[in-house]
Amino acid sequence: MKNYALPIRFGIATSGCLIAYFLILSLFFLHTNVFFSIFNSVITGFGIYETIKIFKIREGVNFNYGRGFTAGLVTGSVATIIFTIFFAFYATEINTDFLKELSAAWFGEYNNFEAIVFFTVAIMGFSTTIVLTLAFMQLFKSSTGLKKKSS
Repeated sequence: MKNYALPIRFGIATSGCLIAYFLILSLFFLHTNVFFSIFNSVITGFGIYETIKIFKIREGVNFNYGRGFTAGLVTGSVATIIFTIFFAFYATEINTDFLKELSAAWFGEYNNFEAIVFFTVAIMGFSTTIVLTLAFMQLFKSSTGLKKKSS
C-alpha cells in the first residue's frame, strides 16, 4: 500500500483540478461544449507526469518501467473514477437539466442517454491515462541496456 500512497494522493489532487475546471466552465455556461474537455487531458497529463517524476526521485535506483507505469495508471485511474462519480452526481442531482442541455446542444432533442455519457466520460479518462502514461514513461525509463555496442 505504501507504493500506492503517492499515486492515490496525486489522483485525488488531479480529480480536484478536473472538478474545479468543470465547475468554472459551468459558471460561464461552457460546460455543455465538449471541446473544452480537451483541456482535461492537459490536467490529467500534468498529474500523471508529476507523479511519475516524484516517484522516480523517491525510488532512485529501484525505479523501473513497471513501477513507474503502475504509478501513472493508478494516478489517472483514481482521478477518472472520482471525476466520473462527481460528473454523474452533478448531472443527476445538482443540475438535472445538464444532460438535456448537452443533448440539445449536440442532438437537438433529449434521448435519455445518461448511461452513455457517463460511460464515455470514464472511457475518455481511462484511455487518456493509458496513452499519457505510456508517453511519459518514454521520458522516464532508464536507458541502461539500450546503448549500442561499439564494434
